[in-house]
Amino acid sequence: MGEDREDVVVYWRPGCPYCMKLRLQLRVVGLPRTEVNIWRDPEAAAYVRSVADGNETVPTVRVGGTALVNPSLRRLLKTVKANAPHTA
Repeated sequence: MGEDREDVVVYWRPGCPYCMKLRLQLRVVGLPRTEVNIWRDPEAAAYVRSVADGNETVPTVRVGGTALVNPSLRRLLKTVKANAPHTA
C-alpha cells in the first residue's frame, strides 16, 4: 500500500452505477489507488463539492493535485500518465 496509493484517490458512494463501473475498470487494470466513500467521510464529501460546483458528483478522482469529475477510464489513465506516472 505505500504512499503511491495517495497519488490516485477515487471518491465514490454506494449505489452509484458510474462508481461501480469505474472502480471495476480500475481493478482490472490494476491501478494503485485509495477509494473513499463520501457518505462515510464528511471531509471527502466537502472536497468533492469543492471541485464539482457544489455537487456531490461521483465518481470524482484526484490525481496528484488534479481533480476529475466523473472521468472516463481513458481520461483518468491519461491524467495519471501526465501527473503521477510512477503510479501507472
